[in-house]
Amino acid sequence: MPAYEICYLDQDGSLTYKFSATCDNDQRAKILAHAMKLPSAKRLEVWSGDALIYTRPSIVLERRLMDHQQQLSA
Repeated sequence: MPAYEICYLDQDGSLTYKFSATCDNDQRAKILAHAMKLPSAKRLEVWSGDALIYTRPSIVLERRLMDHQQQLSA
């Protein structure tokens, strides 16, 4: 079974806590990451070795929201 590192970050992007887990597959690692998330964590990442396999909120969504906020303030 693959090993995963699950990381939780605050709104500034600083690591607040992380843990390692062995899961059957990527999907189960993602589910575990959400199940263990504390309300104070603003972002989560799931890593398999050096590969980022999942992040929420997604980087694409985050960029779209920032672009939208910049358009509104212009």
